[in-house]
Amino acid sequence: MVRQSQAPSGRHAFEPVSVSANGSRPLGMTRAFTRTLADDPLGGTVRRTVLPGGLRVLTESIPAMRSASVGVWVGIGSRDESQQLSGASHFLEHLLFKGTNRRSALDISAQIEAVGGETNAYTAKEFTCYYARVLDEDVPLAIDVLADVITDSKLDADDVETERGVILEEIAMQRDEPGDEVHDIFAALMFGDHPLAHDISGTPASIEAMDRDQIHRFYKRRYTAPHMVVAAAGNVDHEQVVTLVQKGFAPLLSDVDAEPAPLRDETATVPPAPTRLRVATRDSEQAHLVLGCHGLARRDERRFAFEVLGGILGGGMSSRLFHRIREDEGLAYSVFSSTSEYAETGLFSVYAGCTPDNAHRVLELTNEVLAEIAADGVTASELKRGKGMVKGGLVLGMEDTGSRMARLGRGELLFGDKLTVDEILAKVDAVTLADVAELAAVVLSRPRSLAVAGPFTESDFSGHVS
Repeated sequence: MVRQSQAPSGRHAFEPVSVSANGSRPLGMTRAFTRTLADDPLGGTVRRTVLPGGLRVLTESIPAMRSASVGVWVGIGSRDESQQLSGASHFLEHLLFKGTNRRSALDISAQIEAVGGETNAYTAKEFTCYYARVLDEDVPLAIDVLADVITDSKLDADDVETERGVILEEIAMQRDEPGDEVHDIFAALMFGDHPLAHDISGTPASIEAMDRDQIHRFYKRRYTAPHMVVAAAGNVDHEQVVTLVQKGFAPLLSDVDAEPAPLRDETATVPPAPTRLRVATRDSEQAHLVLGCHGLARRDERRFAFEVLGGILGGGMSSRLFHRIREDEGLAYSVFSSTSEYAETGLFSVYAGCTPDNAHRVLELTNEVLAEIAADGVTASELKRGKGMVKGGLVLGMEDTGSRMARLGRGELLFGDKLTVDEILAKVDAVTLADVAELAAVVLSRPRSLAVAGPFTESDFSGHVS
């Protein structure tokens, strides 16, 4: 890592910090480097250390708080699985809490709950996060428990069988919730055979076939220090957190001067959707519709304008879609737009839940609104409202340590650098009517695909996709 003695505003000032893998024996590389990323007036002091072996530690110190959140972010998700191992990341997430050589499954939960804390985990397409929220005085316990879970899970064969049943029940439950299922159908429709199409939970067939040895190999091969970020926010001390992480994650650290894993390839291409329509026939009293197209990649500089555009289209009760479909015609209770961003691509979609009789009219109105904005852009008042929604959502979302911790972990793992709140607000403020109009003309004119869950067949919707 480059060593820099001075930088404007102190945002990239490097400070050497002594490190030891186990708290008693120095590594071959005995010094890591820490830099202060931000002294944010809306937050606290953000610092980053890279330990030998490539493990990154980020903290946001906010002394006014009496709690802290700690998360271990692993840059492995469902897109990193083969078809045979579809669902392995999510399966592993379940299993790591089932016991280590030092703690039983009950110990893991009971020790955190005994101090009033909480711990959990979740899996996404490009990462898995394990986290705990505790009082500030219990940060050492939180880090020790999370490190133990991540580095020393036993993955007992009996636990694999128990969790196999739990996950199969979870998949069945998801399929009984068509409002959730339809979004998975849309992603699978849009990405075809690409790994981004993989369902995070896997399929019943892949979960039933996966054995303990396959999961264990996936665990040992994928859960390595360069692919991990430990993030903590709240009333935390950076040096203490680094010391605790060194000790807890010693089994993954090494004498090798390894670099953190690079960001995912942004130049890869994702083939277009092989079909434009998919219907899951369900005997239900409501139709669930997702209409959309490919959006923007995660680090596309137009993403700030895209967030503003999304808010204008379907970001609340004053959005154009909500007003047209629900307020003007009363055709749906729920209608909103959403975006998903990945390394090399993204999705834009509109969801609506309505009675089956209203489905066709809802789709007609949705296509009309998208065509209008693609052709004519948005108004000045809509632009102002869209900016306000993005800015308010950002700032209000930083009211707790969990969201601040997640911002650190996601920023480091997915973006490689962390913009301050002020920098993000400035980029949103800089979005112009011309920026939104140009982006809308490009994205909203792309071929659209449609996913439906309800009492229909595909022939019922063949005229609604382009």
